[in-house]
Amino acid sequence: MDKSFRLDVGPFPMELNVMLEALRGGAGPEKERPGTPLLPNIDWNQFMKLVRHHRVYPQIYANPANGGLIPPDVLQTVGRDYRMNALGMLRLSAEMERVCKALNERGVRSLLLKGPALARLLYGDVSLRTSKDLDILIPVADVAKAESLLEELGFVADHPIPRGLGDWKWKLHHVAFTHPQTRIQVEVHWRLNGDLGKEPPFEELWNGRQQSELVEGLYMPGNEHLFMYLAMHGARHGWFRLRWLADIDRMARRSLDWEALVALLKRYHALDMAGQALVLASSLLHTPVPDALKPAAFSSRGQDLARRSQMFIRDADAWASLPGTGPAASAYKSYLFALKTTPQKWRFAISRLHPSFRDVEALPLPKPLYFLYFPLRPFVWLWRQVRQQQPLRDEEMG
Repeated sequence: MDKSFRLDVGPFPMELNVMLEALRGGAGPEKERPGTPLLPNIDWNQFMKLVRHHRVYPQIYANPANGGLIPPDVLQTVGRDYRMNALGMLRLSAEMERVCKALNERGVRSLLLKGPALARLLYGDVSLRTSKDLDILIPVADVAKAESLLEELGFVADHPIPRGLGDWKWKLHHVAFTHPQTRIQVEVHWRLNGDLGKEPPFEELWNGRQQSELVEGLYMPGNEHLFMYLAMHGARHGWFRLRWLADIDRMARRSLDWEALVALLKRYHALDMAGQALVLASSLLHTPVPDALKPAAFSSRGQDLARRSQMFIRDADAWASLPGTGPAASAYKSYLFALKTTPQKWRFAISRLHPSFRDVEALPLPKPLYFLYFPLRPFVWLWRQVRQQQPLRDEEMG
């Protein structure tokens, strides 16, 4: 266990390092910021591209210390993005309240995973975090009821759930709906994450819920469950948006029951991912690592996973969306496999033998003949690989 470990950000573009400094606000151990002689070397257009890609313009604009780091005209552009986001978050907050209250009236319990509720919890103001959609977790038994309700509210499913083989309950974890007029998107989740990972049942999350600070009667997972979810979500997406790492930084500075969190992470095989998150946050944002989580953060496993995710953070253009084929796709698949523990890898391998809804899409059969998908599974899988189908929509990183 290397307690002095810190990722090498030397290979990062100068614009990315300046953005990280603007996010830190000079609060870390190194108080000195890049001086005036460095500023002419910065491509501020590229800087803005990175700020928008990582969706951190609210945090950068709201930090008064950045006036001495970022040129006034660039800061003005960041401010415009901040104000546009503030308006969007207010609209999203209103829709969040409308949808969740409608679900409650139908007897569907719901937990808010991110969106305006998370912004209010972590930053104290919905305008200080970006969100492109609403992520709402409900019991799997209520998914059909939620689908019907959202359609009544004017939403349209982006891709209806492929219910043919019944494997959607464990191979997928959400379905997305978009309102054609407002363009607001709602993702209805029945699991926290996809890909067969062990995770808390809804009842456990509900019993540990906390009241949203934004709207009375709306709830979020408790702090410990929320930290675990944010770490697993960021890890699954390779931390390619630093907005997610900024959330971890905020969570790490809260008064959590860290011993209970470690037990929770161990129970759901997420300790390595939490270690990865804290190695990245400590190295890039100077996040203080809680004592209870230092063994995970400074373990060789946590450090290795952090190194693996550096390419997603460094090369924004390559990882802005999940690649379909080629070396980038292979690198991402390799990374996802590396995230798994040994038992998870075995379960993942065994699950490949089970027919998938993608087999139904590739080779439609009448329902009475669905049993044939089991012996045909290897051939259909090979055919899909040859056709080089696009990746699972469930793994899209929007």
